[in-house]
Parts: sequence; structure tokens; C-alpha cells
Amino acid sequence: MDTSLSSAGSSMEAIRRQVPVLDEERLKKAQKFIKQTYGDRQCQLMTMTLTRQASEVAGLLSEFCPDEDALIACLLQHALKVPDCSLQQIKDLFGRNVRDIVSRIHLLSHLHTSDWRKSVDDMKIMLVSVSDDIRVLLIALAVQSYLMEHLSDVRPEFRTRLARQSLQLFAPVAARLGIYALKYRLERHAFPECYLTDSVHIDGQLKLLHEEYGSFLPGMSGQLQAFLKKEGIGAEVIAREKQPYSIFQKMSVKSLSDLQKITDLFAVRVVVPTIPDCYQTLGLLHRIATPFSHRFKDYISFPKPNGYQSLHTCLIGLPGSPKNAMMEVQIRTFEMHRKAEYGVAAHWLYKEQKRDSRVMRGAENMQLTDILFKQQSVGIGKPGGGNQPADFKLADHIYVLTPRGDIIELPEGGTPLDFAFVLHTDLGLRFKAARVNGGIVPISHKLENGDVVEVLTHKNPRPALQWLEEMVTPSARSKLKTYFFAHNRPQFLLQGREAINAELKTRGLPKLDNDLSALASFDGKEQSMKEREDLIVKVGMGSVRTSAVLRHVFSGSLPEKRQRNSPAKKTLTKKEKEPVVLEGAPTGMPYRFAKCCNAQAADPRPEKLVGVVSRSGHISIHKDKCRMVRGINPQRRIKVRWA
Repeated sequence: MDTSLSSAGSSMEAIRRQVPVLDEERLKKAQKFIKQTYGDRQCQLMTMTLTRQASEVAGLLSEFCPDEDALIACLLQHALKVPDCSLQQIKDLFGRNVRDIVSRIHLLSHLHTSDWRKSVDDMKIMLVSVSDDIRVLLIALAVQSYLMEHLSDVRPEFRTRLARQSLQLFAPVAARLGIYALKYRLERHAFPECYLTDSVHIDGQLKLLHEEYGSFLPGMSGQLQAFLKKEGIGAEVIAREKQPYSIFQKMSVKSLSDLQKITDLFAVRVVVPTIPDCYQTLGLLHRIATPFSHRFKDYISFPKPNGYQSLHTCLIGLPGSPKNAMMEVQIRTFEMHRKAEYGVAAHWLYKEQKRDSRVMRGAENMQLTDILFKQQSVGIGKPGGGNQPADFKLADHIYVLTPRGDIIELPEGGTPLDFAFVLHTDLGLRFKAARVNGGIVPISHKLENGDVVEVLTHKNPRPALQWLEEMVTPSARSKLKTYFFAHNRPQFLLQGREAINAELKTRGLPKLDNDLSALASFDGKEQSMKEREDLIVKVGMGSVRTSAVLRHVFSGSLPEKRQRNSPAKKTLTKKEKEPVVLEGAPTGMPYRFAKCCNAQAADPRPEKLVGVVSRSGHISIHKDKCRMVRGINPQRRIKVRWA
């Protein structure tokens, strides 16, 4: 039997045990889809099949009791890496929610393999920017945790990068979300890969400590549990030793060489039924051991920003503990313990009494940005004066992919034109069309996080001024203007000259001469002939207004525009007022009779007319039978009749 399929099958069984409220048919449909789509394809990062990896990650994810959409999206996490599989296909089969999650997970997967050179803070911003749904973040954390647990199966060239990302990116985000179960897994497996010498040194010190103290934690836990039961409190007592990476961090921060100087090297977690039991337990423990002053913290009354609640105290002399060994004690309810282990993901858990309760709490999603970006532990900025402004918003940027998987950052609302110019100026100037997620889109299409964008090009540059209206990236607009400034200079010089002459005429000033002497000075500074022509070109391009240029040229002495004398009104017949009526066109829209059929001068006058909206914005009027309108797009036609 194929071990890959066997492993995938056992993972599916684990999912069914962990998440009993599932649509079996929908899950089987997803299993069938990945079996057909993935086939025997191998992971890029690991020496195993895509089917096995996706199924086992879904099994790991099931610990958090996710909904069906999250599980299916986790199974489909590699789908977009397979040729001919599109987001539209995923949407048609599994719905929009699954499509959106898969799109974002696909984007995040390129953090592992692409050469995207960004700081850790930038990567954190990207991670949360594309994770507007908490399910995306949790799947990303589950994937990273799986990779670290199977680091020996990861291809050697990716191991160090994955380990560093775990320590610097994913573990801090997991901590900020309060998902400590995943945080500790990531750190435990990544630490030896990144800091082998320090890891070996700490393991050596822990071994000596174990020889000195022995294995006292289980016995101490049992004694405390028995003591509390005798006092009428049904508690669960869990003792633990500080994680090696946490020891390494604390020793580095406090410049310690001996780990026995760490005050919270050992900890006891006491889990009780109710909040009153927490405070009663605190009093009982203070009675049988000596508390340290200034080491008590009440996170029940004053929870941490990520929702963490617990009572913390430090004691010496707990029954069963070594002499002079300080113990950090955490006291919390079972509900608080669940939240402490799974953080915001705890709200995914189904309520067994309400079998249809699968939806995450909307309030938690709305607070996701605040949780991750307003706290120092994420590492982005500092409270009260960090790197990010107070009104910082994640929606300012989106992240899209090239067909090769390179990550491209764009402003929100970016279009395929912006994408092309960001990649390369020549690519933007030769832009012909764009495929987004496999489908052709218009140049005005707004890109979204996770889109895969492919640019189709002409052989030679063929830009249009209208592109400026569709671009939101300042650098792209600047590149396009620079091109027109250099290549269409004669045309814009003529247009700009006409515009300036028209403005001068309205103010009773002479037209520009051959030397452009009227533009010789700009804000009192003498201008060369090239600088004068550059001004005119900018006017012709529409980059600056004619009146604005003249105000700088005349430095406050610009004459006012003349008032036109209204000619004596003449009573016109209806025919003289307007020869035709444009039906459905905006009032005042310019029109003219086309010269090809000259309907206005025809004798006899044609009974039927047709109008065609030209690309320049006016209406050309033709005879109904004119051969020039036979192939015109019906949407450009409007009805015209004689007045």
C-alpha cells in the first residue's frame, strides 16, 4: 500500500475525530479533488507528495477544530501550483470562502521559496495584510509547524531559512495571537537549526540540573493536586520546565551565563473550575510556600491584549520541590487554559450543545490587526512611539505574484499596469493585456492579495496617455510621463503652444513668438530655450495648467481675463437652433456631420440618421445606410433625428 495514501487516510480519520460536525460529502469531494489534481507530485520543500503533506497539515490543523472551509482550503493549499487549476475552478467547486483562503495561503507559501528580500518587519506586515481572515493565519502557522516537526524531510537548502522564519516571524505572531501551543512547537524545532552551539550548551546545563534535582516535577504536581483536592478544589496541576529557546532568549537579554539564575526556569500551572477557585487556590499556595514580593500579577482582572487571563505568583518551598528552587505558579480556569493554549483560535471550537455553531466570532477578526500591530511583542514599532504611525492601516498595500512566484508589493487598488511598470519600465511600455489567475482582465482591474498576474506585451512600446487615469503607483505614472515627454515631444509642443496662445488671447496678450520670449522668466529666474519648451510640453501633456504656468511667468502681474461682450440676441427658428436631436446623449455633447456621407447637405435629406460616439468624445452623424457604420459596435450607436 502507498505509504503516502495510508498517511493521508489516517490524517482524515483524525480530522473526523477532532471535528465531528462536518459535511462528509463535501470533505470527500475535496479529497477526491486533491487526489486527481496532485497525483504523485512532490513538494518543493519536502521529500514527500503534496497529497500526504496537505493531509497531514489538515490533521494538525484539526486540533483547533476549524470549520469545513478552513479544512478544505488546507487540503487545497497546493492547488494553484498545479497547471490548469485556477481560483475560478476552486470557487465553482467549493465556494468563495475557500477560494479566498487558498489564494492567500498560496501567496504566503512563496515566503519559503522566493528570493523576496525584505526585512522581518516587512514580512510580518505582509503576513497579516493578507490574513484578514484568522483562518489564513492559523493555516499558515500549522503549515510552518508541520515543516519544523518534519525538518529532516525538508530539502537541505531550505532548512535554515525555514527555521529563521519560524523564530523571527511565525513564532512571534503565534505568541501575539496567544496560540502558545504552536509557538513552543516552532521554537523547539527551529532553535537547534539556527543556534546549534547555544542549543548544545543549554542542553548540557539542563542535563546537569536534572542530575542535581532529579525528576521532581511529576511528584510535585501529584502532591499539589492531592493537597488542593483535600481542600475541596478539583484542580489539574501541570508542571513544566522552561523551553530551551526561551532560556536562550532570557539569558541573552539579562546577560546570564548560568541558567539557574533564571527565576522562572520551572513553572506550575494549576487549572481549576471557577474564578473564585483561582483566588482561593492562590491563598492556599501562599500558605504552604513562601511568595516573592513584587512578583504577583493579576491577569484575570487585567487581561493581556490578546485575551490571556491567569494569576501569576512566584513561590519557594512548594512541597516536593528542591530546596531554594523558585517556582512560577500560574492559576487559571479551564476556559482560560483553553484560550491560553489556542489564543484567538479557541473561538473556533464547536459548542457540542449547538452543532451548527461553526462560525468564528466576528469581533475577534475585527481586532486581529490591533492585536498584532499595536503590541511590542510583535516586533513592529514600540508602544508610545514605534515605527508605525498611530493610524497605520494594513490595507495600504497588497501582495501579488508573478507566474514564477516572485512577490510584488503594490498600493491598494493597484492595476495590471502598475504591476507591469513595477516589474520593469520596458514591460509597462509594451503592455498589451494582462491575465490574472488565468483570465484576461481590463487594464482598470483592481488587483487583490494573492493574484497571479501575467503581462502580455507588444513587440514595441505602444503606451497611451489614457493609462495615467488607471495607474495608482506614483513611480509608474512618472515613468509613463517621462516616456511621453521624450518621445511625443513635437506633438505636445504643438498642443501646449496652442493652449498657451488661447490663454494669452483671453487676457489680451500677444501670442508666443518664435523665441518664446513671453516665457523667458519663471518666478523671476531666467529660462533657457529648452526650459521654455519643457514648460510648453508639460502643458500639452496636461501635467500642469496653462493658467498656473502664466502666473509664475508673469509673477503677479498677469492681466485678468477679458469679459466677452454678449452679441445681440437673435430669434432663431427651431431648425436654426439645432438641426438634429440626439436621443439618449448628455445635454450639450458636441457633434458633427460625417464627411463620408454628408447627411446635412444631402438632397433629398435622408429620413433616418445614426450617431456614433467617437473615441475623442464627440458624436459623428451619418446616414442610416452609410457603409462606414455597418461594422460599428452597437453600444457606440445613439439615435438621432432631425429637429
